[in-house]
Amino acid sequence: MDNIKLGILDQSVVRQGATVQEAILETVATAQLAEELGYSRFWVSEHHNSTFIAGSTPEVLMVKLADATNHIRIGSGGIMLPNHSALKVAENFRMLETLFPGRIDLGMGRAPGTDRLTSSLLNPSNDFSESSYLRQLEHLQHFFNDTAGTERGFIYATPQSTTIPMQWILSSSGGSSNIAARFGLGLAVAKFINGFVRPDVVETYRRNFRPSEQYPAPHALLSVFVLCGETEEKALELRKTMDYILIEFEKGKFGPFPDRQTVMNYRFTPGELERLRYNSGRIVSGTKEDVKEQLTDLANEFEVDEIIISTMADSAEDRIRSFELISEAFNLRETVH
Repeated sequence: MDNIKLGILDQSVVRQGATVQEAILETVATAQLAEELGYSRFWVSEHHNSTFIAGSTPEVLMVKLADATNHIRIGSGGIMLPNHSALKVAENFRMLETLFPGRIDLGMGRAPGTDRLTSSLLNPSNDFSESSYLRQLEHLQHFFNDTAGTERGFIYATPQSTTIPMQWILSSSGGSSNIAARFGLGLAVAKFINGFVRPDVVETYRRNFRPSEQYPAPHALLSVFVLCGETEEKALELRKTMDYILIEFEKGKFGPFPDRQTVMNYRFTPGELERLRYNSGRIVSGTKEDVKEQLTDLANEFEVDEIIISTMADSAEDRIRSFELISEAFNLRETVH
């Protein structure tokens, strides 16, 4: 696959000894860097009840990110729709589109982005059913197209922007790809969540796609964790940190980012090593030549021309350098500028 576009997904991770304000400011700086380096999109996630991740309200953070940049697309990766009212999501993103026309992406998912109790508190009417999620998506389309109403009249999602955000369905399985196809929306395949997701998810999406005003043709992208180092040794160091974080997540530990020495000295148990093998499909790592080859292979395998990468590191410098190396490998600055 030639001319692969690359974007970034940022979770506003709170590092050891850092504050949440510093985590958010790093996200803003990373968005500015992404634009400078030639990345095409910058998405932020929705997580709740975690001291490890400060990004809980992408629709608020996106205002700052779009204002701090000039042309890169800014989006949610994603809004966890069952946590919200469909009308309020429509109003939030119409406001964003009014402020920054033609630059806003609305990526949506149905996972809670937290534990079930917290999700219930966010939206007490959430019954966690697929039928409710589908109904929310239907309502959202009506709100965006000014066709929502009751026997008492129309219900308008204001402000009535002249354009609406590009909508994407986040998917780590075939079920959500069918939903994206049914509504005629973009598909974002979350390989960083499900390392076993196969290209047939994209094939199913394309086969069943119903053209919409926003998407006359299907459009899919892939998202994956990516860690790039100057040397193989550095890449292995970054990979161990990512492996450690995923193991901690699986234990239900979402506390502060570990310090490097703790991670480097840690010895994985046989059971944890098995989990690392299980999670290996979620992560791409290596030098910039290795990473370029692996990402190109993934793009060809899934037949997508765009990949969104997510990078967690215990050092802001290592994370920045990873983004720089990947930009160099794909000549992103020349492609965009």
